[in-house]
Amino acid sequence: MDSEALKKYSALHPKPAGLTLQYGTAGFRTKAEQLDHIMFRMGLLAVLRSKAVVSTIGIMVTASHNPEEDNGVKLVDPLGEMLHPSWEEYATQLANAEEGELQRIITEICQKAAVNHHKDASVFIGRDTRPSSEKLSQSVIDGISVLGGQYHDYGLVTTPQLHYMVCCRNTQGQYGKATLEGYYEKLSKAFTELIKQSPSSGESQRHLKIDCANGIGALKLSEMESYFPEEVLIHVYNDGTKEKLNHLCGADFVKVHQKPPRGLDMKPNERCCSFDGDADRIVYYYKDATGHFHLIDGDKIATLISIFLKELLAKVGQTLKMAVVQTAYANGSSTRYLEETLKVPVHCVKTGVKHLHHKAQEFDVGVYFEANGHGTVLFSKAAETKIRQLAKEEKDDEKREAAKVLENMIDLINQVADRRVIDTTDAERRAVTPPGLQEKIDALVKNYRLSRAFVRPSGTEDVVRIYAEADTQENADALAHEVSLAVYHLAGGKGAPPQ
Repeated sequence: MDSEALKKYSALHPKPAGLTLQYGTAGFRTKAEQLDHIMFRMGLLAVLRSKAVVSTIGIMVTASHNPEEDNGVKLVDPLGEMLHPSWEEYATQLANAEEGELQRIITEICQKAAVNHHKDASVFIGRDTRPSSEKLSQSVIDGISVLGGQYHDYGLVTTPQLHYMVCCRNTQGQYGKATLEGYYEKLSKAFTELIKQSPSSGESQRHLKIDCANGIGALKLSEMESYFPEEVLIHVYNDGTKEKLNHLCGADFVKVHQKPPRGLDMKPNERCCSFDGDADRIVYYYKDATGHFHLIDGDKIATLISIFLKELLAKVGQTLKMAVVQTAYANGSSTRYLEETLKVPVHCVKTGVKHLHHKAQEFDVGVYFEANGHGTVLFSKAAETKIRQLAKEEKDDEKREAAKVLENMIDLINQVADRRVIDTTDAERRAVTPPGLQEKIDALVKNYRLSRAFVRPSGTEDVVRIYAEADTQENADALAHEVSLAVYHLAGGKGAPPQ
């Protein structure tokens, strides 16, 4: 590490006196003018994280549903998930360090997290449409560059798009192509198939009015529109050309005020929805014939998805375990309906997407949505494999068609890969799942002479066995360590990373 360069660049991004910030679930968020030093330092942290996990890391510059004057930053881990909790602590330490302490804090993080300085670092950057975002993302680039990291700046993207790019890169393309075209193609193909498979309820065309919160969603929807089937017509409102981001519009405004956003003219029984500023949450709503406003928030979305999936799973005839995960903030009526009428198990966890996500991973099909519209559906690797097999091979027409609908749901949903299952083939010498693990092992093996490596789940303990050979003991140990890190990050390791 070039300490003189660090000192010089850090001085260009000084920390305001007395400012202390905490890295939370949403990363850092505050007034944009107070964030320059934070962005520079998160560029530094992303390089350290990338070297530690030997994977690409994402940085998204956004403050989501906050007012336009605010901004923020959050890091994205290798499979598109949120930053590991132990690194949230490092982020806070680095952000609040005084200029003279920066070098020492970086050294401490490197020691605690076993950061290998000889590894290359790769960071993907994205930003929303706030006036401050472009300049702040340049500060991120300064931080990455001073520690010698490589970066790819995707420019203006939604938060889910950046998560997708990071996951694609780290699964060696198994999850999809790490381009905007790849994103649009994957999602629109699955969506088009679902439209074909679902009853049309007599409509020749389906209209949807979308409030884009005067944010990035409008820009990306216009790019994606040509990929949609012609029977789907979208009408974009609050596209950012006239009004301020999130001002009297967006998912949060609609949810809190229980009324339509400014600028969207609603007629009875029209489908309408709202994104937030970075397009990572959604709520639906409509007016009935009497003009009464009805909000379909995250609780109702989770319920509707559960009804749909339960019917399909019943048709497929497999004993796949499905559950809905909620927090204490969930509407009690939705909980009762799910448990008593639908007979779907409901689990309550602490507030926050990371807790919901973690619990949802315990089931073959895990559904979670916060009331505010953040959420998804997770399919376990075993369930996904079974569904794809049935979609191809099932002889019974009804079962096969239901499996195909489920398969398209899997492809449409931007889910983080399952973290529980490693499946192997070739007498346990090649990993089939999780996606990208075997490709990662193959790439690591190429770095050492006379080497080979494989992983397999233990038959007796809840651990993964790792085997590595190379021309010297030192190289074999190094290869084993790198493979163990790959397993830890791609198969969802628990506790601290392997040292």
